[in-house]
Amino acid sequence: DKSAAELKEESLFAAVSTKTQNLPEKQTGFPGDELIGRDVKECEVVVNNRKLKLSNLDKIYWPEDNISKRDMLNYYHEVAPYMLAYMKERPQSLNRHPNGIDGKSFYQKNVGGKVADWLTTYLYTSDSTGSRKDFLVCTDEASMLYIANLGCIEMNPWHSRIGSSGKPDWCVIDLDPDEIPFEKVVETALVVKQVLDSAGIESYCKTSGSTGLHIYIPFGARYSYDQSRIFAEVIANIVHHELPGFTSVERSPSRRRGKIYIDYLQNRSIQTIAAPYSLRPKPGATASAPLHWSEVRKGLRIDQFSIKNMGERIRKEGDLFAGVLGPGIDLEKVLEKLLEIG
Repeated sequence: DKSAAELKEESLFAAVSTKTQNLPEKQTGFPGDELIGRDVKECEVVVNNRKLKLSNLDKIYWPEDNISKRDMLNYYHEVAPYMLAYMKERPQSLNRHPNGIDGKSFYQKNVGGKVADWLTTYLYTSDSTGSRKDFLVCTDEASMLYIANLGCIEMNPWHSRIGSSGKPDWCVIDLDPDEIPFEKVVETALVVKQVLDSAGIESYCKTSGSTGLHIYIPFGARYSYDQSRIFAEVIANIVHHELPGFTSVERSPSRRRGKIYIDYLQNRSIQTIAAPYSLRPKPGATASAPLHWSEVRKGLRIDQFSIKNMGERIRKEGDLFAGVLGPGIDLEKVLEKLLEIG
């Protein structure tokens, strides 16, 4: 009989697609002014030839920082030229905070009949239950601002686009700490990078904007979600083997208290995490910030990147995540190298 490891290896090597999807259209440049004036409480704006009615603009979304819904919408207008590369043609899981970060929030995935007619939706049918949901799809800046106007402080896109919905553009390793110093998260991220580097895999790191770090691996829409998840599990187990004292691959929170959860299950179908440049519903209006690997070192802090400085950072550094949307890894080749390491 074949071992579990052999069965995993076979599932990874099977049905390897060599077809790479075309990259999404890249927008460049920044708008020259704010979308909404400082004293405006409600307004209509035209973006992408769509008229948007923006409301409750003076509502304070981050009370401790006196940051308003208007500020949030202006931010998303400012970063849209780069952020849209990770949002376009992707179904969205809406995390709505209509009264700001201290108010009640709720998730909305099924928007059928509840949004403007001009918006694109994607009908998803669950393989396991047969249930159906109409997800809202971001297609341009107008649709992204529409989402933000619903009170979506953070943007949560699928890993795949509607044209290749079963094949993610990236694989993600989510480092999720539980009451452990952030420098340990940094240490874990660097071990992830060492493992990936040893197999010749390019990787890209960003802050989550909350408590952890996200490491992306280009997949180029060549492989299935199952292949992505199992690949991430291989990486997670190798890293946990290197750092057994303060990391965990246990799914149950009770079994990983005080440790960093190396979450590979974020690579399941329709799972989402905060997009690059997304704001988070956290004090300080922190943003999920793409990083140079040289910045992933002792002293890195989540609150270094926020609504106040993210736009200027992109102007200075450019889009540090652009390579995520490249052709992707050759899964067979990197697995052979990883198996030698593991």
